[in-house]
Amino acid sequence: MKISREDVLYVAELANLELSEAEVETFRQQLDEILTYIDKLKQLDVSSVGPMAQVLYGAAEPGAELREDVVQECDVARAILEQAPEAKKPYFRVPKVIER
Repeated sequence: MKISREDVLYVAELANLELSEAEVETFRQQLDEILTYIDKLKQLDVSSVGPMAQVLYGAAEPGAELREDVVQECDVARAILEQAPEAKKPYFRVPKVIER
C-alpha cells in the first residue's frame, strides 16, 4: 500500500500537528513501510495457530499460566478527585487545551 503525501497531511491535520516538508516525507516513508510489513503478515498462514494470550510462551511451558482476575478496591480515583479544583464525581473538569 502506498501512502501519499496527502494521506500524511490528512492524518497530521486530524492530530493537529504541523509538519515540515521533511517530516511529511519521513512519515510518509515510515507509514508506507509499516503498511507494507502488515501486508506481509497478512500473507502468513496462521490457520493452524490457536488463539493465545501470550506469544512468548507456549501453553504447556512454565510461567504461561495467567493469574486469576481478582477484583480489588482501588481508592486512587477518589484521591485524585479530592485534589481537583472542579470535581463532580466521577469526573473533573480541565481547561480546554486544544484550539482549532
